[in-house]
Amino acid sequence: MQPTFAVIFDMDGVIVDSNPYHAQAWIQFCKKYNVPLNEDEIPELIFGKTNKVALKEVFKKDFSPEESDRLGEEKEAIYRELHQKDMVPVKGLISFLQMLKENNIATAVATNAPVSNLNFILARTDTRQYFDELIDATMVKEGKPDPDIYLKAAEKLNMSPAKCIVMEDSTTGVEAGLRANMKVVALTTTHSPEELAHTHLVIDNFEELTLDKLSALLEENK
Repeated sequence: MQPTFAVIFDMDGVIVDSNPYHAQAWIQFCKKYNVPLNEDEIPELIFGKTNKVALKEVFKKDFSPEESDRLGEEKEAIYRELHQKDMVPVKGLISFLQMLKENNIATAVATNAPVSNLNFILARTDTRQYFDELIDATMVKEGKPDPDIYLKAAEKLNMSPAKCIVMEDSTTGVEAGLRANMKVVALTTTHSPEELAHTHLVIDNFEELTLDKLSALLEENK
């Protein structure tokens, strides 16, 4: 039976609350290169962006694609070392994914993160089997806040944007979902409810979601 709608997940801050570990990784990485970075700047400067964009923001210079890939992977290796021991899914995620699978709801991950982190997190959380499609930053020309990554996910799932619900935590990702003309549910793992108030629904964790709530979202402003 063809799924009637789709749920598309961001990864960092949605599948796992990884951003505190990313923040520490960026601080360690920048210290090595004597680049000043204030922890308070990180959410606005880095979270939700591709490494290519984040490196330019932090270092205040452009890098070649090769340099960007090398430096980005160096930073991500620090992150994976920091987070590998105590990684847990966001509260309620596994039950929510099981509910979607049992009810034939299409699912995908669409992340600005490199594929090395995507594979790492899905393996550590044992969640790969719940997702029909995986979309990473290499599969689109522009990362979030450009909507391409969410539109690519919808295309892969054979689903119209109007029938897609995005799960996001960053303001950059929220913008991408809204620009893709999808319903956006925001988790408060990274930003305050007030900063996410322009989305369709704000939640603290996945225990707050039901099939009825998802269906009601899709019916809004049809």
